[in-house]
Amino acid sequence: MGYNEYWEQIYSISEELNSLITAYWNDYSNLSSWQFWVVLFIMIIPLVILYFTVDRQRIFELFFFGFIVHMLWSYCDTILSLYKYFVHTYFLTPLLPYAQNMTTSLLPVSFILLYQYCTKHKKNFYLYTLFLSAFFALLGTPIEEYFGFVKFDKGLLPLHIFFIDVAIAYIAYWGTKFVLSLNQRSEKNK
Repeated sequence: MGYNEYWEQIYSISEELNSLITAYWNDYSNLSSWQFWVVLFIMIIPLVILYFTVDRQRIFELFFFGFIVHMLWSYCDTILSLYKYFVHTYFLTPLLPYAQNMTTSLLPVSFILLYQYCTKHKKNFYLYTLFLSAFFALLGTPIEEYFGFVKFDKGLLPLHIFFIDVAIAYIAYWGTKFVLSLNQRSEKNK
């Protein structure tokens, strides 16, 4: 098969897949389903909580940390769902990534608030991250699976989600600390 033939087939299959996902959403995940409203709730409520609880003096630092969590989880979720390891079966719209409510809102906001709490009160971020990650991965994802919001496949377990959660939070922490140290060096040189 030649270069152009590959791309013609990829476009054709992509259009067919998009049409199928849209039809699925219209039948099972639309505004008339209770699952849609749960997904919307999980998207909106953490953002409202963040609005009222974020330390506005440190907002750029906190949001930078949250942005790293959001981006890394979005990439991981894209890979996990693309290869059918971990699939979100209900979503807000077929136009956006399926786990948008989790990767855009619930996980980043939860970890932002944890980071804010730990750094403000001089608590061990690494230890608290283990507890929050265990809560999400070992309690939250089995509940999601029970109600059909997610599907595990190919041997992926909630324990794997726990390790991914911990790794992402630690990378976001280190990345934020690195950028803060660069900023401090820059201010000293002024």
